[in-house]
Amino acid sequence: MTVRPIRPDDVPAVVGLVRELAEYERALDEVRLTEQQLSECLFGTAPALFGHVALHGDDVVGVALWFLNFSTWRGTHGIYLEDLYVQPAHRGSGLGKELLRTLAEVCVQRGYSRLEWSVLDWNTPSIDFYKAAGAVPMDEWTVFRLTDDALSSFAAGARPGS
Repeated sequence: MTVRPIRPDDVPAVVGLVRELAEYERALDEVRLTEQQLSECLFGTAPALFGHVALHGDDVVGVALWFLNFSTWRGTHGIYLEDLYVQPAHRGSGLGKELLRTLAEVCVQRGYSRLEWSVLDWNTPSIDFYKAAGAVPMDEWTVFRLTDDALSSFAAGARPGS
């Protein structure tokens, strides 16, 4: 069982895993990620995305993509886990747990106070996996999102006093 930081030569496999995850989450038509975009975000002049891969032999079979957030209440950074995915054939092998454990270790080593993520309400296997790791659902919080036309329209809207 091997988990290590993503390297540039992993990018094609990681994009493939992101597409597999999107298909699993019934949202493949929403994926626009390209290898060039992912490479720039991970390895460009100002990387703001980080990641780890899980290997079976030499094959990339799992991924964790994450970025830093900040807790004003705790006064420290944390990790927001954008995607955690292990191919179905490799689930139950401990790779998903090792990816998540690795991110917890990064938090502890760097003095970050939180490791957070979102999970779809219907994804019972993942919810059970996260609860078994000791994670607590934040039931009183609701995620909001602006994208596409709604984002552009709101950004272009009139400002008070304009």
